[in-house]
Amino acid sequence: MEFLAGKYDTAVIGAGHAGIEAALASARLGCSTVIFTITLDFVGNMPCNPSIGGTSKGHLVRETDALGGEMGKAADKTSIQTRMLNRGKGPAVHSLRAQIDRRRYSEYMKHCLEKQDGLDLKQAEITDIRKTENGWELVTKLDAVYEAKAVILATGTFLNGKVYVGDKCYPSGPDGIFPAVGLTDALLKLGLPLRRFKTGTPSRVNRRSIDFSELEIQNGDEKPVPFSFETDVPPENKAVCYISYTNEETKKVILENIDRSPLYGGKIEGVGPRYCPSIEDKIMRFGEKERHQLFIEPCGLDTEEMYLQGMSSSLPEDVQLKFLHTIKGLENVEVMRNAYAIEYDCVDPVAMKPTLEFKDIPYLYGAGQFNGSSGYEEAAAQGLIAGINAALKILGKEPLILDRASSYIGTLIDDLVTKGCNEPYRMMTSRSEYRLYLRQDNADIRLTETGHKIGLISDERFEKFKIKLGLIEKERKRIENTVIAPSEEINSVLVKNNTAPLTTGCKLAELIKRPQLCYEKLTEIDKTRPALSSDIFEQVETELKYEGYIKRQKSQIAEMRRLEVKLLPENIDYNDVIGLRLEASEKLMKIRPVNIGQASRISGVSPADISVLLIYLGKTNK
Repeated sequence: MEFLAGKYDTAVIGAGHAGIEAALASARLGCSTVIFTITLDFVGNMPCNPSIGGTSKGHLVRETDALGGEMGKAADKTSIQTRMLNRGKGPAVHSLRAQIDRRRYSEYMKHCLEKQDGLDLKQAEITDIRKTENGWELVTKLDAVYEAKAVILATGTFLNGKVYVGDKCYPSGPDGIFPAVGLTDALLKLGLPLRRFKTGTPSRVNRRSIDFSELEIQNGDEKPVPFSFETDVPPENKAVCYISYTNEETKKVILENIDRSPLYGGKIEGVGPRYCPSIEDKIMRFGEKERHQLFIEPCGLDTEEMYLQGMSSSLPEDVQLKFLHTIKGLENVEVMRNAYAIEYDCVDPVAMKPTLEFKDIPYLYGAGQFNGSSGYEEAAAQGLIAGINAALKILGKEPLILDRASSYIGTLIDDLVTKGCNEPYRMMTSRSEYRLYLRQDNADIRLTETGHKIGLISDERFEKFKIKLGLIEKERKRIENTVIAPSEEINSVLVKNNTAPLTTGCKLAELIKRPQLCYEKLTEIDKTRPALSSDIFEQVETELKYEGYIKRQKSQIAEMRRLEVKLLPENIDYNDVIGLRLEASEKLMKIRPVNIGQASRISGVSPADISVLLIYLGKTNK
C-alpha cells in the first residue's frame, strides 16, 4: 500500500555526477530537495576511469566551479596525481586532468550531500513517476510516495541497464550494482523519446602482478594546478601512472575471437561512443595500426587495483585474459574485475529546452548520461544547469541559459538540444568555434559573475574575484607602460632566446608578445615585476600574445549574439511560414528553437531558410 513519505520542491533521481550537482544547486538556492540513489555506498561513483578532467573536460570542470559547482573542489581534495595536458600546444587546448582516489571521491561527495542544508539523501529505487495537478509523485519500490514540484532525471547508465561479457548478458548497473528496471515504463507513458546507448569499461588488475620494469613511467606535473578557483593549496602528486602498448600478438588474439564479441555478433543493440571505442573496435576499425597505447593507473591510495585505460572490452572473460597476457608488463597480470559493456536507456535530448527542461512536460528536467552524453564532467555540468533552472523556475525567476560563446557548458547543451546525438556525446575542444576565448584559465573571468548573480557564488568569493580582476588590469598597464632600454645585459638575454636584440627602447608588453619569449624568460630583465600569483601572469601573457585572434573571436561572438537576441515565438507554426523548405519546417517544428541563432545551427536549416525566418519576424514585429 502506497504511503506519503515526504514533500519537496525538487526531487533528483540518481546520485551520480549529474545528480549530485543538480541536488546541491537546488538546495543551495533555497529549494527543499531530495536525491535518490539505489545504494548510498556508490554516491559519486567512478565506474569507468578514476579520473576527472582531460582534454576539453578540464574546461567543463573549471566552468562548473566558476558557477558554484562542487566537482572541482572534490577533485582537488581527492586527487593523487595531476597533469596539465597539451602544454606543447596553444593555451586554447590546455586541459587539466587529475587521477582520483575513487573511494575518497565518493566519500567526499556523499558527506557533502549529507551536510547540505535543505537536502535529504535517500537510498531508494524510484519505479514510477506520475504527473499530478500540483507537480509530481515519485513512487519507490517499497511503495513510498514523494511529492515534488520539479523532478530531475539523472539516471546515468542504470536505466534498464544490461551488462554484456561475451555471450553472457544480465540485468545490471555499473560495478555490479542493481539496475533501475521499473522507471523506463513510467517515462514512456509520459511520452519521453527513449533510446538505447552503450558504453564500456576495462578490466581492473592487481598491482602485484604487473612487471613495472617493462613500462613507461608517467609522472605528475612538478607544480600541480588545482581545478577549483577556491583551492588555495594545490593538490600533491602521490601516485605514478604507467604506459604500455598492444602488439601484433594482441591483435591476433582479438581477431581470432571477434565472432565471440557481442558487439560484432549483433547481441548489443545500443550505440556506443565513437571517440572512446573498445579495444576490439580499435583493432577492427584501425587495422593498419601496429599498436595501441594503454595507460595503467591506480584506483586509489588504499587499494592495489589498477585501471587499464584504453582497454575497454565486451569479449568473453577468457579472451580478455589471453589478450592482456600478450602486453608488455602484463604477461602475468591478475584480473580483479573483468571488462564489460553496458547498455542503458536514455532520452533524445532535442526534446529539451536549453534550460534542460522538457519542452512538452513542464518541471521535468534531464541531466548527464540520461541526456545522451558520456563522461563525468559532461554530466556534472548538465546537472548543475538542470538544478539551477529547476530552482529558478520554482522561485519564479528567469532561467539560466548559457550560449555557445559563454562557455563549453553552453556549447555542450546547445549541441545536445539543437543537433541531438546518435551516439554518446563527448565534449572536445574542436566542438567550440570560440575555443581561444573559452580557455580553461579564464573560466572564472567568464562565469563567476553569473554564478554570483544566481546565488551560488558567495559575496566573499566574488570580492576576491574582483580583486583578481584589478590585479590583472594593473599588471597589464604596468607592462604596457614599462620601457626596456637596449643594453648589453638585455640583448644577451634576447639573443640567448633566439630573438632579435634591441636597438631602441621597447615596451615590456611588446617583448612578451614575441613568440620566443614569456614572463619566465624575461625575469632578469623585468626589474619592477610585482609578487603576484602565477595565474595573474598567465592571464596577462595569454591575452597579449593572442590579442588579435581574441579580438576576431569576440567580433564573431558579437555577430552570433545579434542572432541570439532575435527570439522566435514558442507557439509559431513553421508550416505557415511562406518560403520555408519542407525539411526546414519539419526540423524547426521538432526542435522549436528559442531564437534565430539556435535555428541556424539545426541540421537541415539553410541560410535561405534563416532569411525567410528573419523576414517573417520583421513582419510579425510590425
